[in-house]
Amino acid sequence: MPDDGQWASIIEDYAGDKAVFHISPMKAMMWIFLLSDIFVFSCFLVGYMSVRMTTTDPWPLPSEVFALTIGGQSIPLILIAIMTFILITSSGTMAMAVNFGYQKRREMTALLMVITALLGMSFVGMQAFEWSKLIAEGFRPWGNESGAAQFGASFFMITGFHGLHVSVGVIYLLTVALKVLRGDYERRGNYEIVEIAGLYWHFVDLVWVFIFALFYLW
Repeated sequence: MPDDGQWASIIEDYAGDKAVFHISPMKAMMWIFLLSDIFVFSCFLVGYMSVRMTTTDPWPLPSEVFALTIGGQSIPLILIAIMTFILITSSGTMAMAVNFGYQKRREMTALLMVITALLGMSFVGMQAFEWSKLIAEGFRPWGNESGAAQFGASFFMITGFHGLHVSVGVIYLLTVALKVLRGDYERRGNYEIVEIAGLYWHFVDLVWVFIFALFYLW
C-alpha cells in the first residue's frame, strides 16, 4: 500500500495533469461518448461497404433512387444536397453560438442555438419525407423491388441511426438554449456547456459528410 508520501506524490501528479490539459469532467465525458459513437458509425459504414462490394445482385443507382421530379424534370440528389447544405449551415450557427457564449452574450447565444435546432428539425423533416418516398416506391429494410435486398437494410439502418442522433441533438440544443436564456449559466459564470453541445452537433454533422460520400455518391 502506498504511504502518505506516495499518495501525496500521486495527487500532485494528477493535479499537474489537470493543469496541463484543462479538460473538465463534462467535456471529457462528451469526448468519450463521441469516441464510442465513432466506433459504432465506423462499424455501420464498414459493414455497408463490405456488403456493397460483395453482393452479386445489382445495386440501385443513388442518382436514380434519390432523385426528385420538379417541374417535370428528374433532378438527382437534389433533396440530399439541400439536407447537406442545411447541416453544414447549422455547424456555422453552432460555432457562432459557442463564440457568443464565451463572450457571455446570452441572447445571441440562445438565438443561434435555437436557429441551429430549427435547421436540425428541417433536416429530420426532409429525412422523413425521403423515407416516406422510398417506402412508397417499395423499399423496405428487408428488401426492395429494384435490386439488392441489402440496400434497404443499409439505408434505413444508417440514416435512421444518424437521424436519431440529430433528433436527440435538437432536444439537447433547445434545452441548453432555454437555460442560457434564463441566465442559469451566467449566474454560474461558465458557458462551457454550450461548447460541449457544439462538440456533439459538429460530430453529427461530420458523420453526415461520410454518409453522404459513401452512401449517396458511391
